[in-house]
Amino acid sequence: MLLISYGGVALSHDPVFGPGPHVLYKNGVEVHISVDRNKAGQDKETEFGLELSYGLTGDWAAGLELPYVWAEEGANTASGSGDVQLFTKYRFWRHDTLGVQESAAAFVNIKTNTGDERSDPPEGSGSTDTLLGLTYGYESLKWYRWAGVRYQRNGENDAGVQRGDKWLFDLAAGWRPKLPEYLKADTVWLLELNAEYAQRAELNNVVIRNTGGIEWFLSPGIFWTLRNFAVKAGV
Repeated sequence: MLLISYGGVALSHDPVFGPGPHVLYKNGVEVHISVDRNKAGQDKETEFGLELSYGLTGDWAAGLELPYVWAEEGANTASGSGDVQLFTKYRFWRHDTLGVQESAAAFVNIKTNTGDERSDPPEGSGSTDTLLGLTYGYESLKWYRWAGVRYQRNGENDAGVQRGDKWLFDLAAGWRPKLPEYLKADTVWLLELNAEYAQRAELNNVVIRNTGGIEWFLSPGIFWTLRNFAVKAGV
C-alpha cells in the first residue's frame, strides 16, 4: 500500500494498515491519495483512493473516502467506482510529557453500498458495512507504538449472502533513526502485526464452507514527511 497526504504540519503519525489516534487541528484539512494492490492466486485488485478529512475541533475529525477499483478475476477484467466510505474519529484522551505524547481515540467507519455493480466482477461489496474501533498511540522523538481493536459488522449483499462479521487486532511499532530537524525531511520505519478473525458467511441461514477463519499479517513500512507533505508505504 502507498499513501500520499497533504495537510497541516505532520506532527502526528499513524500506522499504514492499522488505525491510529491522529486527528486534525480545528478547521484543518487533510487530503490523502492511496494505492492498494492485492493478489490472491490468479485474482488481482488495485484500489485507488481519495480521502478528505476535516478537523471539526482539535479532538474530532470527520471525512470521506472515494475509491476507484481495477479488478481481475480469471479472464474477467473490470473497473469502476468502489464503495464510498464515511468516517469520524474522536480523541477522548491525551497526555503530554517532555518529548512524549500519548493519546487514545474512538472511531466509526460506514462503507456505503455505492460501488459500481454493473461491472463483472462488481466493484462494491453489495452491502452497507459498519466498523467500530478503539486505538491507542505513543509518540516520542525516537520511538512509536500503537494498538487497536476493530469490529466490522457486515451486511447482506445483493445475492442474499450474509457476509461474516470480523474482529481485527493491530499492533505496530515505529523507530526514527535520526532526530527530526525543523523544515527537513523526517523518516520513521514501521513494523506492524495485524490479525483478522472472520465469522463464516451464510446463505439462507446455511453456513458457506471455506469462509471465515483467522489471518495474520506481518507488515514492514515507512513513513516519510516533509513539513505538511507525507508519504507512507507498506507491504
